[in-house]
Amino acid sequence: MHDRAMHALHALSLAPIAEVLADRNSYGFREGRRCADALEQCFIVLSQKSCAPWVQEGDIRACFDEISHSWLLQNVPRDKQLLAKWLQAGYWEKGQLFPTSKGTPQGGLISPLLANLALDGMEQGVEAVGRRGDKIHFVRYADDFIVTGANRQLLEQKVKPALTAFLQPRGLELSEQKTVITHIQEGFNFLGHTVRKYGDQLRITPAKSKVKILRQKISQKIQSALGLSQEALLRQLNPRLRGWANYYRNGAAKGTFEAVDHYVFHKLRRWAARRHPKKSQAWKKRKYFSAAGETGDFSVQIQRRGKSGVLKLYRLASTRIERHIKVQGQAQPYDPQYTQYFEQRRCFAWRVR
Repeated sequence: MHDRAMHALHALSLAPIAEVLADRNSYGFREGRRCADALEQCFIVLSQKSCAPWVQEGDIRACFDEISHSWLLQNVPRDKQLLAKWLQAGYWEKGQLFPTSKGTPQGGLISPLLANLALDGMEQGVEAVGRRGDKIHFVRYADDFIVTGANRQLLEQKVKPALTAFLQPRGLELSEQKTVITHIQEGFNFLGHTVRKYGDQLRITPAKSKVKILRQKISQKIQSALGLSQEALLRQLNPRLRGWANYYRNGAAKGTFEAVDHYVFHKLRRWAARRHPKKSQAWKKRKYFSAAGETGDFSVQIQRRGKSGVLKLYRLASTRIERHIKVQGQAQPYDPQYTQYFEQRRCFAWRVR
């Protein structure tokens, strides 16, 4: 606990420095920035007809485990002796101590900040190899990033070598399996979304793999809840469904939401049928799908604080689809001139919720 508290204390003092050094289009592990900002930047640099048609999807192999200790000690403006002790402390697993000669502290609160400090400057390094008309743009979230370009040869022959040269002194390298070049008409996955152009229209939708994972988790949850009450099942399902919908609500997700709602409704009907195999459909509808009125929602009457109410299944399709307003690239929460700006963004986010 003492070590984690010290990590947190030093991270608080290091964060303003990291913000000054940060890339404009870096969005991971930074205060006031999130995945939606990175995806909105993707929309900005790819949505227009004249935008770059080629995208390099980048991933750094084992980023947090491979960062060079010597580079961190030379470049992080922090107590070198204390930082060296944290980096070389090792980790304990199954009764055995494993030494660490590279990488950031396992599970350390300061690790994301150290990783950002190591990767900041990548945007300038990539843009430096391009010329006017090359349409090079960079977007990064943690160790996942994309680079756009006017043609495939530019990304292969200039951008990729520049990335390799930037990462090498830091003890890092690109993952060959996950670093690929894709045409925007074919689409690519980034932060759980599929970004793809259909003709001249760019759409950012929930990735099929993420939808599949959600369906599997919902199915497992319902199948294992045969002995639970309807209220208990709803209290397990609703937070997962609402959280998933809130993450994807800034893209073109309406059709996906409706499809998932249909799937969940079908699974709940089967759950009710397994609980009462000898009851009629009308009886099961009255018991499980009528508490909310004529809507047919999976719902139940509950008592809370002496008052009666209705708890019903959260419908993803009821989530409001709303375009996210991207944070300004130069905005820093530690700069007094942006204090009001970030307060307004926080207030807007709470109103949306």
